[in-house]
Amino acid sequence: MEGMSESENVSTMPEWEQRFRAPRVSLPDWAEDAPDRSLFVSNATGTYELYAWDRAGGRQRQVTDRPNGTTDGVLTPDGEAIWWFSDTDGDEFGVWMRQPFGGGEDEPAAPGLAPSYPAGLAIGRDGSAVIGRSTDEDGTTIHLVPAPGSGEAVEIYRHRESAGVGDLSYDGTLIALEHTEHGDAMHSALRVVRPDGSTVAELDDTEGGTKELGLAVLGFAPVAGDPRLLVGHQRRGRWEPMIWDPVAGTETALPVDLPGDVGAEWYPDGSALLIEHSFEARSELWRYEPGAAEPVRVETPAGTVSGATARPDGTVEYLWSSAAQPPVVRSTSGAVVLDPPGAKAPASVAVEDAWVEGPGGRIHALVQKPAGDGPFPTVFEIHGGPTWHDSDAFASGPAAWVDHGFAVVRVNYRGSTGYGRAWTDALKHRVGLIELEDIAAVRDWSVKSGLADPQRLVLAGGSWGGYLTLLGLGTQPDAWALGLAAVPVADYVTAYHDEMEALKAMDRTLLGGTPEEVPERFEASSPLTYVDAVRAPVYISAGVNDPRCPIRQVENYVDRLAARGAVHEVYRYDAGHGSLVVEERIKQVRLELEFALKHLGGGDVLGA
Repeated sequence: MEGMSESENVSTMPEWEQRFRAPRVSLPDWAEDAPDRSLFVSNATGTYELYAWDRAGGRQRQVTDRPNGTTDGVLTPDGEAIWWFSDTDGDEFGVWMRQPFGGGEDEPAAPGLAPSYPAGLAIGRDGSAVIGRSTDEDGTTIHLVPAPGSGEAVEIYRHRESAGVGDLSYDGTLIALEHTEHGDAMHSALRVVRPDGSTVAELDDTEGGTKELGLAVLGFAPVAGDPRLLVGHQRRGRWEPMIWDPVAGTETALPVDLPGDVGAEWYPDGSALLIEHSFEARSELWRYEPGAAEPVRVETPAGTVSGATARPDGTVEYLWSSAAQPPVVRSTSGAVVLDPPGAKAPASVAVEDAWVEGPGGRIHALVQKPAGDGPFPTVFEIHGGPTWHDSDAFASGPAAWVDHGFAVVRVNYRGSTGYGRAWTDALKHRVGLIELEDIAAVRDWSVKSGLADPQRLVLAGGSWGGYLTLLGLGTQPDAWALGLAAVPVADYVTAYHDEMEALKAMDRTLLGGTPEEVPERFEASSPLTYVDAVRAPVYISAGVNDPRCPIRQVENYVDRLAARGAVHEVYRYDAGHGSLVVEERIKQVRLELEFALKHLGGGDVLGA
């Protein structure tokens, strides 16, 4: 690949480092009207950046080159330009830039719009675009940006609550918006508007915020003159697709009766839907033709499909991995679509499923074990989100712990996706405490089953997982021997006041109001409340530019640890909510390993 460095000789490095350094690629996106032009993300230079790929000519080139990386980019429908989001050192606040597909100077894509947090983007075939923006001052605004040289950007939507651009119809006459004007940031309603902002139709399953039923834009039909919109809904207790015609006012249910959550996208000619089905930490693909009795399976290996797209020739390209096998971009033709240069990531161990009875129902956990007999020192690696879930997918972090003799347990606690709407929505008001009840139930199972050594249990996680780590160390001080919290919420009240506007809305939904309106809930859910009860050594890493878990609230927590001489270490780095630089990621994992091995005992980090 042009712009990519020669692969480093990694044969002498430990396998855990090799996994992080191995070149990876995302599922390539492609231009709707120029399908040979693609855009993907790769870490091949040591930093995650955008790359353009001319499939017809075979040429690949690096599009962006920034110290802290770039991952947000979109191709124009004609494939002539690439839009990419330019923030400052990971702070997520910035503007959209535009660069010719073949290379050239970057220029502001919407020069009249001030920097903001992004809230969706849709680019039209006539060169126009619909841009969503979020700021603390204005809430959400959405703007119609005409083709270059055709005039000024025009605001077509404004509201204090969270909203975003869903999609733009093929002919540019309809714009689909997701919004939470009803005040429930976890369950969006839909509005289809014209380019002047006037309303065509509304769809609100929350019925004004009185029901916890969300909707999601999956995409307009990719055919001229076809106003149908593919929509995700939760009417039967899980995510599944339907077709909504906002002009005719009709809704068409689809007979896709698969357990778990179901998403979909259109095939390029609009004749069928590519169904993405997620169930019990695995995923698979199906094809459904409207009017058919049922979908037809698209064969993929067992594991996780983390992205898929149907190509104009009818083949499907998808990004696949499992906990044991590293990711690869495959095609249903049997080919590997995009194979990055350099050494491949070493394999890891497969996950085993554990089902544990908990206070809110059966809890699913994924377990990876090192060689030998237990009980093992065990890391409870808690996922972020909270509306996310761990899956049977390749992850270099857990694999590093297994290499060092630790078992790894990942818990899909209440709040996780993939197990139905009721499970995802269960964590309201007693935020954090509910998830920790589930983690405690799995912890007890891990000890009683002989998997985990009760004296060497590590609670760890990033983002929401980092928040649950600090909260767990304070509310369950006898349960954990060590804590590792990356980019955490540590002081919930300060975090609320400092975080980006969209997350304020989510916190109001989760906790039922602001810190001033429900102070007792913020206090009960804040790690800072319990900091003086923490007895385990705790390691915290934080990005100084993080808009999601801002640095000031982390410092408040650390100051309290330091004031009483608690055993702790803090690592601050110059980026946002995580890093896109491979060396930085490796450094952070090494520091966590060294901290754990120092306090729990174990092998050599560098030589494992």
